[in-house]
Amino acid sequence: MSTRKGSAEQHEPRIESRDQLVAPLQAGEKPPEQWRIGTEHEKLVYKKADKHAPSYSEEGGIRDILLQLKQFGWEPVEENGQVIAMNGADGTVSLEPAGQLELSGAPLQNLHETCAETGRHLSQVKEIGNSCDVGFLGLGMWPDKARADLPLMPKGRYDIMTRHMPKVGSLGLDMMLRTCTIQVNLDYSSEADMAKKFRVGLALQPLATALFANSPFTEGKPNGFLSFRSHIWSDTDPHRTGMLPFVFDDDFGYERYVDYMLDVPMYFVVRDGRYIDAAGQSFRDFLKGELPALPGELPTESDWWDHLSTAFPEVRLKSFLEMRGADGGPWSRICALPAFWVGLLYDQGALDAAWDLVKDWSMEEREALRNAVPRLALDAPLPGGGKLKDIAREVLEIARSGLARRARLNASGDNETGYIETLFEIVESGKVPAQRLLDKYNGEWAGDIERVYKYSF
Repeated sequence: MSTRKGSAEQHEPRIESRDQLVAPLQAGEKPPEQWRIGTEHEKLVYKKADKHAPSYSEEGGIRDILLQLKQFGWEPVEENGQVIAMNGADGTVSLEPAGQLELSGAPLQNLHETCAETGRHLSQVKEIGNSCDVGFLGLGMWPDKARADLPLMPKGRYDIMTRHMPKVGSLGLDMMLRTCTIQVNLDYSSEADMAKKFRVGLALQPLATALFANSPFTEGKPNGFLSFRSHIWSDTDPHRTGMLPFVFDDDFGYERYVDYMLDVPMYFVVRDGRYIDAAGQSFRDFLKGELPALPGELPTESDWWDHLSTAFPEVRLKSFLEMRGADGGPWSRICALPAFWVGLLYDQGALDAAWDLVKDWSMEEREALRNAVPRLALDAPLPGGGKLKDIAREVLEIARSGLARRARLNASGDNETGYIETLFEIVESGKVPAQRLLDKYNGEWAGDIERVYKYSF
């Protein structure tokens, strides 16, 4: 989740026109030569001695892990005197609600840079892990922890969300406390380009979910899903999640997304570094100076930016597009997600081919596919007949061709296509990562879930 890096609301102009709401979305437009790739990946943190999830302040806990990054040139970000993130040349390392550690990577030019950044980060946290006696899991969800087993990190937004989540869905606390994801953030050149990428991203997000499905266990037992993390979003908060049918309307653009966000209930407002609870209140009221949490006050641009970060659809728009469908995974698959989406969305021929593949699906069919994938992954029924696996190779071929045409070469002369090969291997095998874990659990592990700690590292 987003990490604030400052508090300057008192110096900002107030929002007084709708143009100011559209502006940050429009400001994301860039010519193709300036498009960048931002990759985010989370990992579960555990103490090696007894596998418990470390608290923020215990010796060798989350605070100590963050501060040890200083030896690699990272600088602390504080909230109310507590270190909540570290900033550096490779982006931001932050803590998720229960101490999941996230790298929000820098915007980079190509996948070679992305994977080099990932490698640096993993090398650093492994070194810190050895000194703090902690390990890291690449999974979509804690395989053995109940909510009560997990700590809550000292961020103001998490305290507000923890209180609000049970009022709007039964699984929101699981989303916060027990899950991990890989995401990629991508650019667009115009409103029309944004809209087409948004549509393709939403339509094919179930395929990304299936290929990266990696959360089949809850509290030590199979949960009946291949991506329980994805299922969790279906009962988190209907006001701020889902497939966004209006994106497929002919008139979709920045204005329609602004309307959507104005209808998403607020979580908070930040003033002087303090999070003020505005959960369930309306940004429309805020624009009129009628927000109960701050009566008489108008929002700033930072307030709007904060609010944009509190919606969690399958694809999210800020000043870039976020692809949000994938479970967390081991290091070998982190670079595959940006490879998948860069190949599809950063080459016009690939984008057109991907849209041709999905443009005739009805909204009901898209919703049905998204709802089936958490349990069935590649065996989910496909619109028009067949199964999702029937188009998986074709989509991957489109992505690989897009990567080849980008022709971004490393020092050895290799293009970016190698980063997507692990996804071809999944399709060829017919088994997504969660199915491989279940085979281990039902086979050589003999039902001992603790074996996952060594297998998944």
